Amino acid sequence: MAFGSITQTLAPSTEDNADDLCSEMIGASAPESVVSHETSSLASPNAYLTGDARIERAWAHWKKLGEPKLIVAPMVDNSELPFRLLCRKYGAEASYTPMLHSRIFTENEKYRSSEFTTCKEDRPLFVQFCANDPDTLLEAARRVEPYCDYVDINLGCPQRIAKRGNYGAFLMDKLPLVKSLVEKLAQNLNVPVSCKIRIFPDLQDTLNYAKMLEDAGCALLAVHGRTRDEKDGKKIRANWEAIRAVKNALRIPVLANGNIRHMDDVKRCLEETGADGILSAETLLENPALFAGFRTVEWVSDSEEGVQDGKLDQADLVVEYLKLCEKYPVPWRMIRAHVHKMLGEWFRVHPYVRDDFNAQSILSFEFLYDMVNRLRDLGVTRPLYVKNT
Repeated sequence: MAFGSITQTLAPSTEDNADDLCSEMIGASAPESVVSHETSSLASPNAYLTGDARIERAWAHWKKLGEPKLIVAPMVDNSELPFRLLCRKYGAEASYTPMLHSRIFTENEKYRSSEFTTCKEDRPLFVQFCANDPDTLLEAARRVEPYCDYVDINLGCPQRIAKRGNYGAFLMDKLPLVKSLVEKLAQNLNVPVSCKIRIFPDLQDTLNYAKMLEDAGCALLAVHGRTRDEKDGKKIRANWEAIRAVKNALRIPVLANGNIRHMDDVKRCLEETGADGILSAETLLENPALFAGFRTVEWVSDSEEGVQDGKLDQADLVVEYLKLCEKYPVPWRMIRAHVHKMLGEWFRVHPYVRDDFNAQSILSFEFLYDMVNRLRDLGVTRPLYVKNT
């Protein structure tokens, strides 16, 4: 089972080398024979591997990918292909897709083709699913495994919709089901299974949970250092000590998620947690150039030396993002959300421009480019800053 089509993209513009990141885009469903895409380095299912051999294979795969440290976290409706490519241009070394609903993915071709696209430069790539049925999850995973490096299970979504749908962090109350989801993929896929979790209030519960996932066949674990009830990442700091404890307890690669605002935080997080890489979500939405060392004015201290105008701003990033969207189409709701995030501070200066944007029931690229030019003509400037090393 594989994808239905490969869509040839528009010819690259000679004026925009930065956007020439993908030669073809893979859409979502049909004969595998039409795709000449490199599959994972794992050549056979893991069903016959146990103990040390499985751990060795987990590390061999991670090392073959180059041990990426700077990773775009999964974000519903926000970590789609054009945004992933923009982040990769500015230093991201791997990325997750948005969370995909495994049942809908297996049943609905329109959902598959609109919600998941990729291309050969979009690697390493984690494709993330939410699920509560092992067989359905496996069917969905088999559709994407030729095009990714990990199939990831979302065990961390804390939102109400996850509670209603019986997935994400609300499976923390149903550990036998979680174990069966991981085992189903680990024993039947050619690519490794990874998981993304939140922590329990009790550290020992978290460690037991993480160890259970590893024993079930999880080859990489991303740990968001907040509990299921700690939803506000700006008010509640992630618990790096808990992430470090998980890293020390496991034998597979562990990624840290939480508290990343700029590259100084990245360095501190890697040092304090011992993690093999970090994930960023909210900060990247405002500043996709985070991993290239750029930071917003919010994170520049008056007393900090060696910080200067990076000659790049969020309007520049919006234009780059829009050009990628023209080449690699995604639903307009995603584009609208990204423009709001990246230009949020600009809209606060001129809220009537934001109101005009919100009033558009149907968007166009022409309108969005004109809106950016309008903000510039109004004299708005919000440079991104870099720190001299």
